[in-house]
Amino acid sequence: MHIFSTFETTNYLELAVSTLEKRGIQKECIFAVPLDNRTEDRKLIDTIHRSDGTSLIDIGMALGTALSVIGASIGFELYLGPIIWGLIFAFIGFVLGVGIRLWIEKRLNRKKRVLKGKHSEVILIINCAESQTEVIEKILWDHLAVGVAKVR
Repeated sequence: MHIFSTFETTNYLELAVSTLEKRGIQKECIFAVPLDNRTEDRKLIDTIHRSDGTSLIDIGMALGTALSVIGASIGFELYLGPIIWGLIFAFIGFVLGVGIRLWIEKRLNRKKRVLKGKHSEVILIINCAESQTEVIEKILWDHLAVGVAKVR
């Protein structure tokens, strides 16, 4: 039976391996694989196949709507009329809002675009007998494993 678990690179990983060796699991049955973490920056513009949940046009739509109402109101007294001025102000508001959102994403939220939460950095694979699985799983959870899975 194989037990897979993921850990962050901490002292708890070393403690878990030493505890497993003390419980009779041999070194040849324990295999640790370090993972490579993402080094490239996340993309700002979403595609049809991948989205990170942030929208670039939300502020643009709101500002476009607000400025189109103001432009249409002012347009009653101007030469081209309320419809044209409403469209012009809507376009200006949309472009202004998208610019503000891009600035926020580029400058202020640059650090927040990294993966949040715990990062699995090491996969620990343990080959053991089926009678030892509950003890090994408890040891792994007690030493702060991020995740544990059993495969027969």
